[in-house]
Amino acid sequence: MGVFLQLLINTLLVSVTNFTVWFAVTFWVYLETRSVFATGVISGIFLVMTALTGIWFGSLVDHYRKKTVMQLSAATSLILYAAALLLYRMTPAAEFRDPTSARLWLLVVLLMFGVIAGNVRTIALPTLVTVLIEEPRRDRANGLVGTASGVSFLVTSVISGLLVALGGMLWVLVLALAVLAAALLALAPLRLPGNATEPAAAGTGRAVDLRGTVRVIREVPGLPALIAFSAFNNLLGGIFMALLDAYGLSLVSVQAWGLLWGVLSTGFIVGGLLIARTGLGKNPVWLLLMVNMVLWTVTLLFPLRSSTVWLAVGLYIYMLVVPYAEAAEQTILQKVVPYERQGRVFGFAQSVEQAASPLTAFLISPIAQFVFIPYMTDGAGARLIGDWFGTGADRGLALVFVLTGMIGIFATTVALRSRPTAG
Repeated sequence: MGVFLQLLINTLLVSVTNFTVWFAVTFWVYLETRSVFATGVISGIFLVMTALTGIWFGSLVDHYRKKTVMQLSAATSLILYAAALLLYRMTPAAEFRDPTSARLWLLVVLLMFGVIAGNVRTIALPTLVTVLIEEPRRDRANGLVGTASGVSFLVTSVISGLLVALGGMLWVLVLALAVLAAALLALAPLRLPGNATEPAAAGTGRAVDLRGTVRVIREVPGLPALIAFSAFNNLLGGIFMALLDAYGLSLVSVQAWGLLWGVLSTGFIVGGLLIARTGLGKNPVWLLLMVNMVLWTVTLLFPLRSSTVWLAVGLYIYMLVVPYAEAAEQTILQKVVPYERQGRVFGFAQSVEQAASPLTAFLISPIAQFVFIPYMTDGAGARLIGDWFGTGADRGLALVFVLTGMIGIFATTVALRSRPTAG
């Protein structure tokens, strides 16, 4: 447990760095260009790269020493952020206000690739839970992982908004380089005990064994349905990623939005601590489905009024229950998947679950910009429901969220009736 906690803290530092860059570049691009489409493309880049790299990252985790993979992940992010800082300093500020600027998008791509490199750790850490923590306590360890994610969101939300307001992306990148360098130095002397020091799949042949991974997944009753259900939820989640910042920034300033996310992230921390204290119960699959029912109900309700209070309360509930969904899925996979294939299965699940989200993120931004926003500003929607729903750009985005929540509730109801059996 002591080694696990050290790994968790080190991963927390790197997560804070990567989340800060991700949040900050989204805030900054929107404030520079005032383009919802641009923020949607940023989300799409992240989700596309997450989907494309998950299987490969999982193979790296299985076939190489996990500590080495984690170090290379941080080093790669460090190099990409350094290149981004150089480009940022060499580019005239006026060029970043043009949403079609090649240098703007080169900067975005460098930053997002640096963030994506950190995803190796999100695959490696749950496999280390398997080998370092006994099975009866793994759900609680997964709860601590959720708490760490909440802490990273808390710190990230506060500092990213403030740093962007103070100096654009300059201080964000300076901080990122400093923290990543510190994390690399701290991880170097750490020694992992026993079989955690060796590759899980040493001597098993091809590094990327997609066919064998799919076979393992198909052999577990209910596991393909579980992954498919999570993929569908992430399809809807892509809408959140593409539009939520634009919606929030239409209601409050960037500083207030960052501080609000800092408060909201305490819900993630509380949820993770509750799991660490009580566990997930005897049926994590049922719990996962009930959590999703809560998530989509919240998504339906909070946009019904153009209110910062409604937004804050809804998102706090959302953040409170998300750790239960993540911990439940991790606990199920740790239990039913052989250790030597866990990296690839976690990576495969990440890729499949994210595969639909890029399509949503890319499509929903122009649809929101050119269909829903005009519809609720001076179109038929404003005349039809504007009296009670409100009118304007933010109400167009709100209507997208309401429809998303309705679809999510319907899908979760269908899944509850089918009752997958994995885990």
